[in-house]
Amino acid sequence: MNKDTVQNGLVVSMEYTLIVDGEVLDSSKDAGPLQFLAGHDNIVPGLEREMIGMKIGESKDVVVSPEDGYGEFDGEAFLEVPRAELPSDMELEVGLELNVTDEDGENQIAFVESFDDENVRLDFNHPLAGAELKFNVKVVGLREPTAEELDHGHAHDDDHHH
Repeated sequence: MNKDTVQNGLVVSMEYTLIVDGEVLDSSKDAGPLQFLAGHDNIVPGLEREMIGMKIGESKDVVVSPEDGYGEFDGEAFLEVPRAELPSDMELEVGLELNVTDEDGENQIAFVESFDDENVRLDFNHPLAGAELKFNVKVVGLREPTAEELDHGHAHDDDHHH
């Protein structure tokens, strides 16, 4: 296997900056390079696809459309829940991130869109749903995954999860 270029099944270390609407939203400058296991949906599909074949040291600007990123904004992805169902000591604020378990026991992330004394309206859209994502990426390392990483389907660099 040629380990000189990004390809499915290799762990890629990348430096990146994410820009949405002209604003830097995320960058690896703080946490160091992000590692991901290519071909395992660790990063948004549009970015991964564009990175296949890149060499170490190569950088690239990639524009990812919503459907290749975090999805289109779904106007139906809202839920009203009675205030009483949430912990009474929870300080509600607009934009607050909540972990919600759905009927299937799956964990979902929701954000408080609005609330009053009776009800809380939750938004299940990803904050970047509907957004065009501009990435500047640079490949800084490539390696074979460990057996454990392959087993889990993602790279284990540290506690830096996306």
